[in-house]
Amino acid sequence: MAQAVTAGGVVLAPSRADASPVATTLVVENMTCGGCMRKVEAALAAVPGVAGARANLSARRVTAIHPDASVSAMDLVDALSRAGYKSAPLTDEPDAKATSPDRDLLKRLGVAGFAAANIMLLSVSVWSASSGDMTPAVQALFHWLSALIALPTVAYSGQPFFRSAIQALRSGRVNMDVPISLGVLLATAMSFYQTMRGSHQVFFDAAVSLLFFLLVGRFLDLRMRVRAAGAAANLLGLRGTAATVIQQDGSTVRLAAGALMPGMRVLTAAGERFAVDGKVFDGRGDVDESLITGETMPRTIRAGDLVYAGTVNLFGPVVTEATATDQNTLLAEIGRLMAVAEQARGRYVRLADRAARFYAPAVHALGLSTFVGWMLAGHGWEPALTAAIAVLIITCPCALALAVPAVQVAATSRLLSKGILVKAPDGLERLAEIDTLVFDKTGTLTLGEPELARDARTIPDAVLARAAALAAASRHPYARAVVRAAVAAGLPVAAEGNVREVAGFGLEASRRDGVERLGSADWCGVTSTGRAGASVWYRGPGGNVVALYFEDRLRSDAADVVCRLRASGLDVELLSGDREAVVSSIAREAGIYTWRGDTLPAEKIARIEALKAAGRRVLMVGDGLNDAPALAAGHASLSPSNAADIAQTAADAVFQGERVAPVLETLAVSRAAHRMALQNFAIAIGYNCVFVPLAVAGHVTPLLAAIAMSASSIAVTANAVRLGSKRLEGTS
Repeated sequence: MAQAVTAGGVVLAPSRADASPVATTLVVENMTCGGCMRKVEAALAAVPGVAGARANLSARRVTAIHPDASVSAMDLVDALSRAGYKSAPLTDEPDAKATSPDRDLLKRLGVAGFAAANIMLLSVSVWSASSGDMTPAVQALFHWLSALIALPTVAYSGQPFFRSAIQALRSGRVNMDVPISLGVLLATAMSFYQTMRGSHQVFFDAAVSLLFFLLVGRFLDLRMRVRAAGAAANLLGLRGTAATVIQQDGSTVRLAAGALMPGMRVLTAAGERFAVDGKVFDGRGDVDESLITGETMPRTIRAGDLVYAGTVNLFGPVVTEATATDQNTLLAEIGRLMAVAEQARGRYVRLADRAARFYAPAVHALGLSTFVGWMLAGHGWEPALTAAIAVLIITCPCALALAVPAVQVAATSRLLSKGILVKAPDGLERLAEIDTLVFDKTGTLTLGEPELARDARTIPDAVLARAAALAAASRHPYARAVVRAAVAAGLPVAAEGNVREVAGFGLEASRRDGVERLGSADWCGVTSTGRAGASVWYRGPGGNVVALYFEDRLRSDAADVVCRLRASGLDVELLSGDREAVVSSIAREAGIYTWRGDTLPAEKIARIEALKAAGRRVLMVGDGLNDAPALAAGHASLSPSNAADIAQTAADAVFQGERVAPVLETLAVSRAAHRMALQNFAIAIGYNCVFVPLAVAGHVTPLLAAIAMSASSIAVTANAVRLGSKRLEGTS
């Protein structure tokens, strides 16, 4: 892969390899757990011509790799269909139904909750009535009213479980929804049969309450799946969608970015994004590369310099000669790196997902054994079926399913109150496991915007005021920094009316006593700057020259946070695409001993992969577009709220404010959430150890089973709620 170094930092040039395998991505609608991922990957790997497949659970996507185009998308769709999964090729169109599962589950949850409350009121009336207070006719009426409420509720609210169970059975497999559906349907059918017979063994409340709690767990789990995927596809929206092409006769024509070919000469006006990677043919100016490199300092370009798609031309028209097609730009390369990293991260499987592989067969075997055992013991089919139904309900995985989502809700609510938004469904789990932090510099440890250096007090007020008067006429980041410094010093800033902005050089104004300038050193007549770092120069009418140096200020608590992270046993590193001298200074100021400057996006990924190969669990904290692949490659990732959209999308969590302390809060809460999740698993397992034997022995009716199941769900939820106000070590 070719690489190139620019004046504003090192960036990665896209690969130009002509021969590469074909990757086909499918959206898999009903891929919901780690077991589904394995089945989807196995189904595609079995297709002739497919070299391998990688599933991304958070995005519900799978990418199949095949050597050529001989394998069509429909071949892959058919293979997944035979395995019981509904899929479709991924298109560039936004998914209009992305949020429909949330709304659908919420409606079914509301119906089940309303029905459960009403049926429970009727049931309580029957339970609490003594033999003389309610006649059999009234009891039968209440049972029929419960049936009228329960039957349509079960038919509507149970559809997510019923559909999933049917799809699994059609493909010759079982999942967790099979015993759930079986328990609900058997309890409802038996209750309806007993209602017609006039019996009191009616369990409509158990069936509907069971559905309600199951839907709560599924809804919470779905809401936690805020997808980090799809970000790579959105990268194309960050480059220019059209470009002005100069033809051989000098005329211009407007073409879509996808129609650009190497060798075409493209005219980019001031304020426009470059539509394709290219080499400057004519013109001079400054380029804002913050979207690509994460660095806020603009880079001056001249003839022969490279520019990249997605960067912004700040001044004057620039003619570039395209060096890549739309699909081979640096932006597209970063998108591909990020997509690969996202899919690798999608292999993280929760403990509950692994346990689910054994759950359904065990529950079926236990329920069947209970029924057969009671029949062999000489009891009738009704007591035997009642005991089997109680076993199916008591072994419902509601508490197990809520163990993680309940903690996630409490943890994410606490973090949100601190200005931290957790986005990835399993982000907290991975954050709890990290032992190494890798920071980006600009916008992460630093504030991400240039400021006049601390020694600016040596600049005379008159000079700073005149420089600010010139700078007020420009939107350049350095110009805005000069104006801010003058205002902070209490100096009056009045914009000059005759300021001329010269692309690639700076600002100029004519006065009675001469010309004054604010811009580059050579434009102001300075041949030796005498100091490294970003700077502009002010040249007064009399020829006196004053340097204005800029720096990216460290966040106020960065050094303290790094110290506390290291004290807690975590290793801390700094990787940045900025110059080594600048990175060295920031690392020294922040107390970071392992650092590296001039780092390419691919080199950041390589360093993270090396740490992972050494057994380290890496937390990547970054904010630039060039950090997005590294964020996705890390075991976990954080991004500040002022980051590029693509970095925020790739990160597991986003924090707000000008402090780094949210990193400490996030780690402390994630570790506490991990402990509480394990406690909830213990509660759920303990509940099963106590109540399952009682259900098998016939001491638990379906109604008591539903109550016990609900109590276990309440227990894990109550345990999780404690996290909201618990004092945690390491937080500020």
